[in-house]
Amino acid sequence: MRIVAGLFLAVILFSSFHQIDNLAGTWQYAGDITNGKKEAAPTEYSLQRNYTSSNYEGFVIEKGYEPEKYETGSYQLKGDSCLETQTWCMQPSNLLNIAIHYHYQTVNDTLILTGILPNGTTVEEYWKKVK
Repeated sequence: MRIVAGLFLAVILFSSFHQIDNLAGTWQYAGDITNGKKEAAPTEYSLQRNYTSSNYEGFVIEKGYEPEKYETGSYQLKGDSCLETQTWCMQPSNLLNIAIHYHYQTVNDTLILTGILPNGTTVEEYWKKVK
């Protein structure tokens, strides 16, 4: 009985963590851990990214206003790696046209991006699938 229970638990665990071919769809920022400090998603507005098979557009969404595009970029998935390059930003950005390497995983409806930015900042971002 213990073996069956152990196998069942292993199947459940491994089916929750899976790799995907692309990030196509809409994902909403759900918070992060930056240099070990946990930060919640903002409550006054939300950040969403619309991904295609190889590109993304980021939007700020605030109640009563039209969504405003704040960035665009490209990405590529290989194994458990996501290589992301911001190609446009509405504000000055030190990450513009610099490829950032993230380890990625999806857990149920959550995308987790973990990496080290060029300035040495460690990040772990959480994005919930909206559609």
